[in-house]
Amino acid sequence: RPMQVPQSPSSSAAPQQFQTSPPAAMGHPPISPPGQQPPSLGSPPPMATIGSVTAPPMGMSGPPGPGEILHHPMSGPYGAQMAGPQSGAFPGGFPGGTAQMAGPPQKKLDPDSIPSTTQVIEDDQAKRGGQVYITNIRGQVPPLVTTDFTVQDQGNASPRFMRCTTYSFPSTADLAKQCKVPLAAIIKPFATVPKNETPLYIVNHGETGPIRCNRCKAYMCPYMQFIDGGRRYQCGFCSCVNEVPVQYFQHLDHMGRRMDLYERPELSLGSYEFIATLDYCKNNKPPNPPAYIFMIDVSYNNIKSGLVKLICEELKTLLDRLPKEEGAETSAIKVGFVTYNKILHFYNVKSALAQPQMMVVSDVAEMFVPLLDGFLVNFQESRAVINNLLEQIPDMFADTNESETVFSPIIQAGVEALKAAECSGKLFIFQSSIPTAEAPGKLKNRDDLKLVGTEKEKTLFQPQRGVYEQLTKDCVAQGCCVDLFLFPNQFVDIATMGDVPSHTSGSIYKYSNFQVNGQQFLSDLRRDVEKSIGFDAIMRVRTGTGFRATDFFGAIYMNNTTDVEMAAVDCDKAVTVEFKHDDTLSEESGAVMQCALLYTTIGGQRRLRIHNLSLNCSSQLSELYKSCETDALINFFAKSAYRAMLTQPLKTVREILVNQTAHMLACYRKNCASLSAASQLILPDAMKVFPVYMNSLLKTPTLVGSTELSTDDRAFHRLLINAMGVEETQVLLYPRLIPLHTMDVSSEVIPAPVRCSEERLSESGIFLLENGLSVFLWLGQACPPDLIQNLFNVPSLGHLSSEGPTSLPVLDNAHSRKIHSIISSISQRRATSMKLLIVKQKDRSEMLFRQHLVEDKGLHGGASYMDFLCYVHREIRQLLT
Repeated sequence: RPMQVPQSPSSSAAPQQFQTSPPAAMGHPPISPPGQQPPSLGSPPPMATIGSVTAPPMGMSGPPGPGEILHHPMSGPYGAQMAGPQSGAFPGGFPGGTAQMAGPPQKKLDPDSIPSTTQVIEDDQAKRGGQVYITNIRGQVPPLVTTDFTVQDQGNASPRFMRCTTYSFPSTADLAKQCKVPLAAIIKPFATVPKNETPLYIVNHGETGPIRCNRCKAYMCPYMQFIDGGRRYQCGFCSCVNEVPVQYFQHLDHMGRRMDLYERPELSLGSYEFIATLDYCKNNKPPNPPAYIFMIDVSYNNIKSGLVKLICEELKTLLDRLPKEEGAETSAIKVGFVTYNKILHFYNVKSALAQPQMMVVSDVAEMFVPLLDGFLVNFQESRAVINNLLEQIPDMFADTNESETVFSPIIQAGVEALKAAECSGKLFIFQSSIPTAEAPGKLKNRDDLKLVGTEKEKTLFQPQRGVYEQLTKDCVAQGCCVDLFLFPNQFVDIATMGDVPSHTSGSIYKYSNFQVNGQQFLSDLRRDVEKSIGFDAIMRVRTGTGFRATDFFGAIYMNNTTDVEMAAVDCDKAVTVEFKHDDTLSEESGAVMQCALLYTTIGGQRRLRIHNLSLNCSSQLSELYKSCETDALINFFAKSAYRAMLTQPLKTVREILVNQTAHMLACYRKNCASLSAASQLILPDAMKVFPVYMNSLLKTPTLVGSTELSTDDRAFHRLLINAMGVEETQVLLYPRLIPLHTMDVSSEVIPAPVRCSEERLSESGIFLLENGLSVFLWLGQACPPDLIQNLFNVPSLGHLSSEGPTSLPVLDNAHSRKIHSIISSISQRRATSMKLLIVKQKDRSEMLFRQHLVEDKGLHGGASYMDFLCYVHREIRQLLT
């Protein structure tokens, strides 16, 4: 059996050690009090386990009160003394309480002695960067998402498509419960494949369609074992023995492998596509190509700000760049246009017309599409009429005084139009205000900051019910994905307005205080229109015996417990899937999973995209901890916490996150680490920077719960992370801080990032910070005048306006060129275009920048990395004693 035998070489699990507090008696009692399972975030009965927690569980004594200092005699690697948290109760919402270990003040521990994310990233890049990662070994841990490597598929899906929280599953449910490490995979079925890697092969089995196991319906893949001279095969998922169809028969070689093994992608590769037969199509007929409908809010605000004119200008050139099928001359996607305020205007842009025609629908309660023929058209054929329309729209509404808008009827109109055309598609909605006009889905302002920090805070993030639930169902059933571009000046209730986009696998973009030079908006719009995408998708994750997929997180819709429905699926969307045991797993055969995605291509072809992955199983917890993936773990915790906060108080959610962190690390300490003084904090090598990511997650705007943060921003952040893959959550939770003042301008290389802390900044320096959503250029008070001259064309920092310059000019010198090239190469890797903010040290705008220095104390509450580490260590010691 190819693919099954080799196991990944054991990586050294050298634990990270450093000491933080006085020794305590080391007994080995059970980690939880008898009969009590600590709550967890990702259990299948939606969050039932969380509800029972009210008091800080398991002796959380809380951080010290104001002025108290933890007593930490140190004999660690640096022989320093370590002062504990001095900040008083963590504003981040750890359970409060009196300190139990007060003592004389101590010297501070050297911050360099605690695990560094930048060092871990650098080491992995040095060890595995630039290499070819071959996927023929079961359970091998891939390079980090931050490492540059090339994938060669030899039987397991590329980590670009699937990453796991651990690559060695515990063999029993009891072990899984004991260690508390969530077992999950983050799947990005449409991930972009770099140019130097082979694109997915397409397999066509003709009329008969793909070959599947009769019992569990898994698709043919490298884990199927051929027997009986090749006449039958045993399913690698459910062990059922199936007949090989006559037309698929092939002889076996002396190793028992098929002679055509390497000619068939489905037998030798981890990822490939099947062309689907009519059985996989709605009503057994081939689908029509999808449509893109552009819906522009032409109310007073958008006309006055110049937004409508900007959109219309951009669409004239953008529509030439609609995505097209591989090898096709032009795009098969149809386009349509609607403008709206309180009422809707549809446009007939049939190619035979001399002028576009407008049809008005003013009865928004009973939405219908007033024309079928001429609404959705081929852009190439109707180019003249469409350009004519785009010229006219800004003038038609130039004198409008209408400031009220509708929202739900717009989506309804889009769904009706796609239904009438019998196709799937995407709505691009450009809206600037909360829908207050009398219509279904009318919203009221419910932004109540008094709720922050109370039991009712969760209601701020729950969408307003009613019309929108039904709308989501209609959209998903039709394969209608909604992308929302918001330009708010005040509260717009993103929790509700973003609900349909976030359940139809759409994207939400937000541009506060939009100015006419909306470069960031335009580059997002371009990428959104051009990116590779599939429509009307349904995904099923099948597993081998002994475990199954129990929970799904993402911009998805679920009508039952197994089918993940996505109106569309693009290269940025990831689905996080949690697994639970239902039996013992065999160490010999490992754990196998298969993600099958049925979708319609942009050319209107129905296809199945298959990703397979095989992991190890072990009864040794040390194997599990050795093959953990911190970046994948934190993606799982972020998504499960963001779901839990809809039903639980934020304080409870934060407690559970800290609690589970302590549990995972205490279990490692108890079962896998060599005996040593309890004053040493010992972390598994693969998880040594997990605490800094967890602390960063607790300080995200969504979880921190501060009245200084807008409700819309917090809701936006929540919906954004829900759809993210591992690479996106990694850089968001640990931004890159890059020193630019010491760089070699002649080198192609981006300078190595430093730790994300104020201590790493220098007054005479310039630093770039990026987190996948924003880019900051920080200018130290004493940075050299010649550097300022080269970048801004002014003689010194004092000549820049006090609010900070708004843009970075392109100048003809080596420094300017180098910085622009760094920003551009970073931007190309990110899913959305990033706004550049230029910040001068000690200016007001510096606050925005500082909240991304995640190793420091949070501006809106939340502990520093050092304090959090002490806190978690104390929790671990309490669990162990």
